[in-house]
Amino acid sequence: MFELFVAMVKEEWRVHSTMFGSISFALFPVMIFWIAFMGSFLLPLMHEKLPAGELSLILHANYLMLGFMVGAFGLLGGEVMNRRFGQASLLAYSARSLPLSERFIFTNFVVKDTLYYFVLWVLPLTLGFTIASPLLGIPITLPLLLTLTLTLSFLSGLCTVFFLSSVYSRSKPALAALLVILAGVAGGYTILTGVNPARLFPPLRLFTAFSWLNLALSCAVIIVLFCISIVLFTPEPPGSIKHAREMLMTLTRRLWFFPTPPLAAKDLIDMYRSGGVVGQTLFSFLIPLVVIWFFLSLLDGYLPSYGVLLEFAIVTGVIASTMYTWITMFDAFGAYACLPVSVRTLITSKIASFSVLQLIPAVFISLVAVLSGQLLYLLPALVLCLSVSFYSLGITIWLTGLSPSVLVYDVKVMATYLVLIGIVLVVLSSIAFAAPFSALAAVLLLIPAGWFARLGFAKWEAREPQLF
Repeated sequence: MFELFVAMVKEEWRVHSTMFGSISFALFPVMIFWIAFMGSFLLPLMHEKLPAGELSLILHANYLMLGFMVGAFGLLGGEVMNRRFGQASLLAYSARSLPLSERFIFTNFVVKDTLYYFVLWVLPLTLGFTIASPLLGIPITLPLLLTLTLTLSFLSGLCTVFFLSSVYSRSKPALAALLVILAGVAGGYTILTGVNPARLFPPLRLFTAFSWLNLALSCAVIIVLFCISIVLFTPEPPGSIKHAREMLMTLTRRLWFFPTPPLAAKDLIDMYRSGGVVGQTLFSFLIPLVVIWFFLSLLDGYLPSYGVLLEFAIVTGVIASTMYTWITMFDAFGAYACLPVSVRTLITSKIASFSVLQLIPAVFISLVAVLSGQLLYLLPALVLCLSVSFYSLGITIWLTGLSPSVLVYDVKVMATYLVLIGIVLVVLSSIAFAAPFSALAAVLLLIPAGWFARLGFAKWEAREPQLF
């Protein structure tokens, strides 16, 4: 197993370093390290607004969400066993030519990806805080404990969604029943005790009050979920046949108001037939956001009554912008190279498909506003969510073109993205908290969004399309 694991790690490095250079890729964790190191010196100022316990809650929630966002291996099992990037055939495909079982190879793939995200995201942040802590007079035990609990938070989110996506790949009714049971247990616990279920999150409890029992519980949950997920893993048989009814002409007519109805229809049909619309919506959008809502609701005492909803709308907008990645993930430009289709036309079609998918966050925010009793602030919440989503889309198109899923680890791209997004989010949060209906001004973000998209058209039309 170790030889295959090492080979997959080397392969991951070579794929990314080939795409945008070894130095740029290697500098990505260095960037996260410096953000954490410099951000540590802002902690005394942040303590004036939020106690240390609430800051740790936000941090653990972020890494739990990171685990949620990358953990849907059960959903992607059929894809990664065939190809990961475009037409590239990787080691994950070797079950077809070598005497290795698909489950054995996939186990190595999942462990490799887990280590990959840990080294890129978790370790640099905790290392930056650890080195800064002596300069701030913080005991070294605190950053070491944070390293442990953030790792457990990340793995908890990853293994939870891995488990749920594996159940989904086996039986959709079984997943629906499981989610109903979990929702009932969480709701019943809240009603009976009046305690937010997020307070029971084992890594968070471990950070606030270390005990060997909490540590053992956190590790046991992760191990059990991971083992069950591997057992449930079921790749699609290579010779399987699917039958689908003709949808292109009907959907093209319904999307007549878009610039490229056939291409937009093609994207939506691809996602529908691959299960992406339901699967990605569930595991990359709904489940992470429901959990984040529980964590954000713990900040009720530190935000205005409407603050949680508006902050949640901003977070939802950022996550909704990743739907562009759903559309482009396995759709390389090489398939269109022999057609009279320009890069500009193809990106325009992706924007159209993305616009259709924005119905999902719009409906979701509406339900959250109704269920939380904040219906009065539904309009500013919707404007915030959709404006942030389209603004992030414009920046993504300018920076990454048709390859957002692979160019995200270019340090220059990520640094530019974080700056452009971060400044806007801070300003929007301040405006929304001061006067909620002033958040309607967020619609002005559509102007820079369109400008960035046009810059992206010109930039990527002038470059040789990447065919990976």
